[in-house]
Amino acid sequence: MKNLRNSLSIAAILSALIATPLAAQEPEPETTNAIVVTAQRSGAPMWTIDTPTGTIILVGEIRAIPKSVPWEPARLEEATKEADRVILGARPKVSPGDIFRLIFSGGKFTKLPDKTVASQYLTPEQWARLSAIGAAQKEDYSRSSFLMTSFQLLSKELRFNRDTGDDTTDVVRKAADKAKVPTTRAATLRGEDLLDNLAEAPPETHIPCLNAAMDALEGGPDIVAQRGTDWRRSDIRAVMANPLEQALGQCWPWADDEVGGELRTIWTDRIAEAGTAKGTTLAVVPLRVLAEEGGVLDQLDARGFDIAGPVWR
Repeated sequence: MKNLRNSLSIAAILSALIATPLAAQEPEPETTNAIVVTAQRSGAPMWTIDTPTGTIILVGEIRAIPKSVPWEPARLEEATKEADRVILGARPKVSPGDIFRLIFSGGKFTKLPDKTVASQYLTPEQWARLSAIGAAQKEDYSRSSFLMTSFQLLSKELRFNRDTGDDTTDVVRKAADKAKVPTTRAATLRGEDLLDNLAEAPPETHIPCLNAAMDALEGGPDIVAQRGTDWRRSDIRAVMANPLEQALGQCWPWADDEVGGELRTIWTDRIAEAGTAKGTTLAVVPLRVLAEEGGVLDQLDARGFDIAGPVWR
């Protein structure tokens, strides 16, 4: 049963991870596009790109929005129902064979290899810090993989994904399904490829994730609420600088050159392709992929797209 629980935890990670001051923002330009106006009234941060044949709306998504954040998903639902097409994030395709693989070799993903211990990979300062956190929580992290430890610090201890509402992807997906709006995924990633990538990654590659997770935990629960508030205010630089968002961005798959790099390239290409489509395209894109240095918005800007919306850099 323990192996099954660990395997399901890893499967959850695959799905969940593939899951700036307000006064500093530029005012949003007026638009005659009713869909854009409705979407903007939801409170979710977004950018618009006018093309010769239509409009692209890019909704910047963060996962696990606290229920206390006063945004209006119903407005985003209304806009989705009037869109001509919807693009949602990449989705891992996990087969029954992948689940069995997790069950029978879950230790390969949840534990450090060859009976090694955390202190063999970490600096004395890093190990002392992790040991102190473990002692306070009555947890032994000496053999746990750094990725699993990081996820536990963020989910179980910081509780960033508790008391949350629907993510923007869920809001848009449900509305599009109900209104029969054509919906595509930016990509479908094979579970086997993701598991191979994760299995082959040496423990050292997850140390930045662990450091960032410890920073976030020590920042306390206030950073969870502040991240949601800054997102609602379209304070993009503040969201990106938040220790929780920093931690999620430092962890697999986003920090992995192969998987993370592929996801970023896919999104840029999909949005560029939407620039030739007629009508309104609504896309829900991870905010960190949009707004990071060299991210999708920077790449689209470099390609000459006229982007309107909050300051992101």
